[in-house]
Formats: sequence, structure tokens, C-alpha cells
Amino acid sequence: MIPPLDSCVPPRRVAIVLMSAIGSTVQGMPVVASLRRAWPETHITWIIQPGPAALMTGRPDVDRFLLFHRGLGGRAYPRFRREVAAEAFDLVICLQPNFKGGLVTRLLPAPVRLGYDRGRARDLSWLATNHRITPRPVAHVQDELFEFLDYLAVPRRHEWDFHFTDEERAESARWRKTFARPVLAVVPRSSNPRRNWTLERTARVIDVAGGDLGLRTVLLGGDSEDELRDGRRLRELCSVPPRPVLGGTLRQLAGRLRASDIVLAPDTGPLHVAVALGTPTVGLYGYTDPKRSGPYGRFLDLLVDRHSGDGERRPSRATRPARMSQIRVEEVVEKLERAIRRYLKGSA
Repeated sequence: MIPPLDSCVPPRRVAIVLMSAIGSTVQGMPVVASLRRAWPETHITWIIQPGPAALMTGRPDVDRFLLFHRGLGGRAYPRFRREVAAEAFDLVICLQPNFKGGLVTRLLPAPVRLGYDRGRARDLSWLATNHRITPRPVAHVQDELFEFLDYLAVPRRHEWDFHFTDEERAESARWRKTFARPVLAVVPRSSNPRRNWTLERTARVIDVAGGDLGLRTVLLGGDSEDELRDGRRLRELCSVPPRPVLGGTLRQLAGRLRASDIVLAPDTGPLHVAVALGTPTVGLYGYTDPKRSGPYGRFLDLLVDRHSGDGERRPSRATRPARMSQIRVEEVVEKLERAIRRYLKGSA
């Protein structure tokens, strides 16, 4: 018999399964904040990967981060099972509707496991749950996560607070003071190459930004071999070379995104971090649908959408590999000009 889910009685111990990349982790932040505000005495554990966990450091609304080491491959699951064998949760919330999320959810000892409805749960992951949110059409990922709060009768809180320490704030402020002009932070690549715009067109935008628009361009991102190579190539292509600021911790990256004046990025984790922080962000979309995975609630006027065709109003999971190459330099420059007019303090 499936145990009842009583939304009137807060559970004592909750586990949240969300082990995706940075963008999805950012989208999980308001869910956690809402649960903490509604259930202040509940012990909340977040199952998360080591990388995103570093970005979430210092959150007062999470009692414990339990790491899932995806890098171990198949060995990650037996290791995780051993780590949680002695645990006891009242409620597990699976916010990751795929095979990995379902399997981890099934390994967590709990009488109630809440997940996506059957239609939206991929890879048969609905089999790992015994309670499911109401079936609905595909929506923006953030709205789908908020549906879990609705199901639990928990008020939504639109909060994306990274809880920077005073030292972190001072560090990003010092970094910003090294630039005399407004800073355009360019994140040139996603981990999925099919989401990326061409380096040649990115370089042309950087030249216009550094020349006609009066911006100081920096390259932000990690220090992987691919990112460093692309950074070198962009500097070769540009007449006004950007300053590379690659590497550092995810918290430092978030601080730099917060301190920048404008961000330019494809569909990648730093884009969602920047939007959550309130930094005006020009998002480049063609491979994925921005109605599903684009900026949420902010800076939609700065969005470049080459995924959606005429009359396509519903969010879609469909990917369209050829669409990123359809983004034109002129329309990106137009969005930068709009960002300067509408969002930069002291601009005309």
C-alpha cells in the first residue's frame, strides 16, 4: 500500500534528488528556499554532484549536501547505496526525471517518493516513485519544478540567493574595479558544442562591443583544454582582444558574473547563474528552446531565439542542431545596444 502524502504535516527528513549540471542546480534553488520557509524544522538533504555542490556552499536552507560521484561511472551507484543504507527519510523529491535520477531515488530509503508524472518522466524514471505531480504539458523547466511546490501545498518563493560571504563580495568588487569601462562578460562555450555560436561571429561582436559600444570584454568560463583553446582563438580573431579570465572556482565565476555589467552566453550554466544574479544577459538560443530552457522571468527582451519558428508558442524538448548558425552578428549587437540603453546605469 502506498503511504498517503499529508501536506498538512511537514516531514521530518526530506531528500531532494537533483544531480544535474549548474543550470539545473540554479533552477533548484527556489524550490529549496520555498521548502525551508514552509518547513523550518525539516531536515533537508540535497543529493548533488560535487561540482554544483561547490557553487551551493553556505546555503542556510540545506542541512546537508550528499554527493553523488558521477565521475565514477557505474561504480557511483553501489558507493551511493552503501552511503545511504543507514539513512531514513520521510519524503524523497525526485526533481531529475531521467534514469540516473530515478535510480538514485530508488536507492534512498523512504516511504514516500515524489516525482514527475509519467508523461514527462524520461527513461521509465516514473517507476522509481509512488507519488507523482499532476500530468501537464511540457513547460519551462523552472515552472515544472515549481509544480512540486504546488503539489505539496508549499508557497512558491522566487529566490535565487547565492549567499555570498562578505569576503566573496569584496573580491568580486576588487575585480570589477580593475576595469574603467562597463564590462561585457562573454561565455563563449557550453559543455555541449551543439549549443555554441561560432567563434568567428563571436569575435565580430566583441570587436563592435569594444569599439563602437565602449565596452570592455572579458572571457569567463572554466580552464578546460577546450575553453583555453577557444579563448586563444578568440583573441587571435579579434581586433580588440578580450581579456581572458578563465578558471577559478565556481563561486568566483558567479561573483564575476554578478560584478559584470552585461553577459553574453549560449544556453549554458553561467547564463542561468547570471540571470539569477540579476545581471543583464543576452542569451543565444538555437539548439535548445528558450521557452523551456531560457532565462526565467528576466531579460527576455535580450533573448536571441533561432529555435522557435513562426507560430510555435509551446515549450519543446526538441533540439535543432543547425539553428545556432542562423544567429546573425547584427541581431546580437542590437541586443547589446538594448542592454546598454535599458539596464546600464547612467546610459543614455
